[in-house]
Amino acid sequence: MNNKYFSSLLGWYGLVAILLGYILISFSIISVHSFLYQGLMLTGSLGIVLISLQKKNFQPMILNGIFALIAAISLCLLALK
Repeated sequence: MNNKYFSSLLGWYGLVAILLGYILISFSIISVHSFLYQGLMLTGSLGIVLISLQKKNFQPMILNGIFALIAAISLCLLALK
């Protein structure tokens, strides 16, 4: 598998993970305080960060970098409970 294909796959994963997380909390299927939701947000955001960095598209990279940081902090707080 070449690097361009893998990066594109990560970007698409990011899109699907973020949308899935949003759908799951919007319809009250999971809680915003769940490991699943925060994990989807963290990994999805990182996927978008990587593809945005590769394409030098800095606005989504910064936005999703902040989302990833928030999700990482939330996961740490959940783990400490």
